[in-house]
Amino acid sequence: MGLTKWAYSLSESLLSEPLPRRWAHSLGVARRAQSLRPILEKDAELLEAAAVLHDIGYSPSIATTGFHPLDGARFLRDQEGADERVVRLVAHHSCALLEAEERGLREELETEFALERPELVDALIVSDMTTTPDGEHTTPAARLDEIVQRYGPDTIVGRFIQRAAPEIFAANERVEQRMAAAAGAQPM
Repeated sequence: MGLTKWAYSLSESLLSEPLPRRWAHSLGVARRAQSLRPILEKDAELLEAAAVLHDIGYSPSIATTGFHPLDGARFLRDQEGADERVVRLVAHHSCALLEAEERGLREELETEFALERPELVDALIVSDMTTTPDGEHTTPAARLDEIVQRYGPDTIVGRFIQRAAPEIFAANERVEQRMAAAAGAQPM
């Protein structure tokens, strides 16, 4: 079974019934990752797999710490023997180190999981932060506002996402520049 086929199947099995909205979001994030293929080259399949798996740590069947990037990455590594790069992307998706810090888990996350290449980290941030909870395309600003409204500005998630906003906007800018350069390099 190919990497993406396996990733979709696993994510669906963990999210579709207990968390259908999270499953819809994950599918939307994977679609967004597919749209970034022009800048991903040989890593396109890897990013799509990480995109559809990024939120599996929310699944009640594997959640242990309550911090979904860490729970998802540990499950992928320990139970599934997943590709190390996919595991690292899931562990660190969407500025997870900042949320880990808010939760007192930063050292655990940093110690257990190395960062993936910055270009792939950026692409996953953009894929996640331009997708609504229902899987539709949105802007980073609208997504950040939605997260703050849903969780509240003074919650762990609200504080973290506000701290992460500058990096999310910077990642979006870097990805947009890379996409524009790739489009300019295409033969007419």
